[in-house]
Amino acid sequence: MRRIRMFWNTLKNDKGIGVVEVILILVVLIGLVIIFKSQLTDIVNSIFKKIVSESSGI
Repeated sequence: MRRIRMFWNTLKNDKGIGVVEVILILVVLIGLVIIFKSQLTDIVNSIFKKIVSESSGI
């Protein structure tokens, strides 16, 4: 009976879930950045080119 109670208390203890969720989210985001790296750099470069060309008119 004592072991069953300890088992249920272990299952109810969820202190580490937040850390695991954050780590999983970071892994997914890093994976997406690695997969779409060339597309992201093209978008950022085009945005900066537009900013530079528009700021020269000021």
